[in-house]
Amino acid sequence: MTYARIAQITRNTAETQIFVSLNIDGTGIGKLDTGVPFLDHMLEQITRHGLFDLEIKCTGDTHIDDHHSVEDVGIALGQALKIALGDKKGIRRYGHFYAPLDESLSRVVVDISGRPSLHMDVPFTRAYVGKLDVDLFSEFFYGLVNNAMITLHIDNLKGKNSHHQIESVFKALARALRMACEIDERAAGKLPSTKEML
Repeated sequence: MTYARIAQITRNTAETQIFVSLNIDGTGIGKLDTGVPFLDHMLEQITRHGLFDLEIKCTGDTHIDDHHSVEDVGIALGQALKIALGDKKGIRRYGHFYAPLDESLSRVVVDISGRPSLHMDVPFTRAYVGKLDVDLFSEFFYGLVNNAMITLHIDNLKGKNSHHQIESVFKALARALRMACEIDERAAGKLPSTKEML
C-alpha cells in the first residue's frame, strides 16, 4: 500500500447535514455524534472491532423522526468507504465473521465487489430498541451498500433480545469489513478479480 486510505465526505441536504472522516487503516478511534444515540453506539462497534478511525457528525430532522439521519449516515459512510478504498488493488476483497452477544449470534459476509447488493435476515423480536425503530437498520445498510458498492449478507442466526441482535450484527460487520479491506501482501498491486475491475 503506497497511499493513505483516508476519505472525508460532506453531504448536505434539506433534511441532514453530515460530515464523515474515515481512515481504514486506523486504530479504532471514534468521534460519533449522529443525533441518534443508539446509532452512535452501533458505529462505535465498527470503530472498535474494525479498527477504523471514524468521525461522524450529523445534524438532522430528528424532531420528525430518525429516518433521514440513519439512512443518510449510511449513505455518507458508504461514500467515504468507496473513496478510501481507492483503486482496491491488493485488498482481500472478501470478509466474513460470526459474532455472538449473549444469546444472539450473527453472521456477516462482505464482498467489495463493485456491485451493490444487500441480503438481510434479522428477525427482530421487538419493533424498537430504545426509541429507535428497528426498520431503520435496513435503511442504513441499503445506504451503505449502494454507495460503497459492496455486497453484504447479514444473518442473525439466533437471538431473543433486539439490542443484542443488532449489536452482534454490527460487531460481525466490523470484523468482516476489516478482513475485506485488509491488504494481502501476496496480492500486492493486483485486483482480486478475473475481470481486472471492481
